[in-house]
Amino acid sequence: MTKKRGNYEGSVHKLPNGHWRGQVSHEGHRLSKVFPTQRECIDWVRKNRNQISDGMSYTSTQLTLNEYMDGWLTNAKTTKRQSTWIHYDQLTRQYINPNIGTIKLKDIRAEHIQGLYNDLLKIGVGKHTIRKLHAVLHSALNQAVKQAVIIQNPASLVDPPRKPVREMVILTESQASQLLVAAKNHRLEALFHLAITAGLRESELLGLKWIDLDWIKRTLKVERQLDRPHGDGFQFSPPKTAFGKRSIKLGNKSIEVMRKHFQNQQGERVAAEDVWKEYDLIFPTSVGTPIHQSQLIRSFKLLLKHSGLPPIRFHDLRHTSASLMLNHDIPVIIVSRRLGHARASITSDVYGHLLPNMQDEAAEMIDDLVTPTEVKLKEPISVV
Repeated sequence: MTKKRGNYEGSVHKLPNGHWRGQVSHEGHRLSKVFPTQRECIDWVRKNRNQISDGMSYTSTQLTLNEYMDGWLTNAKTTKRQSTWIHYDQLTRQYINPNIGTIKLKDIRAEHIQGLYNDLLKIGVGKHTIRKLHAVLHSALNQAVKQAVIIQNPASLVDPPRKPVREMVILTESQASQLLVAAKNHRLEALFHLAITAGLRESELLGLKWIDLDWIKRTLKVERQLDRPHGDGFQFSPPKTAFGKRSIKLGNKSIEVMRKHFQNQQGERVAAEDVWKEYDLIFPTSVGTPIHQSQLIRSFKLLLKHSGLPPIRFHDLRHTSASLMLNHDIPVIIVSRRLGHARASITSDVYGHLLPNMQDEAAEMIDDLVTPTEVKLKEPISVV
């Protein structure tokens, strides 16, 4: 009488073609897979036995990565920002599912993930995109580990491409002034002014509402940002971090620029008549609707060309704002709060290299503080 194989017992057999078949019994079913080498086969059997002993069900052993990601995305939809979830969904459907989605979740190994990254690099997918993809995959597989669907997260064994170093372009004081002179009487003069003086992000500027501006206290609250998760559609969402919500003090000149902008907008509102759509935005289109980011970038590039300045990213205006403040001895903690960084150390890490001259100043100052000064004593000090 043949002995019935117990739950999650495993076996390894050599096939006539030289390959090896591994088998594991589980809940009345037999898991089976063929490998080119005995070592791979033994490792597979051991891995499956360990997973089963840790509570993995037979149903979960049949789950493909594709099926698992669909379920994970469904759950993520209730916990992630809409724009974040849409990005996760796009990365999954564009890169993960078509390439390694048919592999069973329990069989996903580090080499599958590394191979995916290598293949994407070869066809020209950017390192930044692959790093985002890695973050999605790592998070999803971490959840699978917590649910005891797999024992180990294979994405933890893979190094994504290094973060590409993006050159930070900083406008000098004269260049910043040159830009604002060129923006004089531009429809978005106040926006470019705030980008430099307040260091706001593009999405934060486009999400500002008049209710956020306190004319008396000269403060501007950053409460939301403009997102376009579907490309053409838009939504207002909170800043990505709690520190993104902040109140920024404006100078008298900035208040003057904002007051002029407010008056100009009243004229546009009257001219638009019934076409105007009220969102209370500080920087809307000529009919009151949110400005599309692509429109802002086009206007910015034209302004740079008109001012005779080199082409830079809009985000470099934020870097310029930070640089101007730090180079005029504004404390890092204040700069950090204006920028909405979670910690002053982040500001120091990002912009510390912009302050080489402060080393010289610090060296001279500490010398002056501790330089010995002769003091005449009434009585000589006795030496013990």
